[in-house]
Amino acid sequence: MKKAIIFLISATVLFSLSACGGNVRNVNIIDVASEIYTSDEIMSAIETIIKEFDKDWSGCTLKEIYYAGDDITQGYQDWADRNDADEVIVLLSSFDVDGSGGDGSLNSNSSYHHWNWILVRTNSGEWQHVDHGY
Repeated sequence: MKKAIIFLISATVLFSLSACGGNVRNVNIIDVASEIYTSDEIMSAIETIIKEFDKDWSGCTLKEIYYAGDDITQGYQDWADRNDADEVIVLLSSFDVDGSGGDGSLNSNSSYHHWNWILVRTNSGEWQHVDHGY
């Protein structure tokens, strides 16, 4: 097991990604301790979702994102197994949706909290987003 690490202290991260998708310019990343993953591994997973959110979540503004914790992540090991991966990580986020309803599947002019992002990887490679939602 990896050493427990305190992960970023409620830092606000400013991203200057393109505005073609969702808004990720002022994302609050919450601090989380982990005995499974280093802060770099967690940040790599977060960056994977932030890039996807910016690209594909038009009409949505990501407000915060964070590691769900070791206990929650361990409960999702079946996601790694069914995706032929070794590891899984679960992130949680909050985001706002404008009047467009995002891609039409979200409620217009609403906020979503505790939204799950499930990512997997093999041999400590790159994180792959495999599912999201409640």
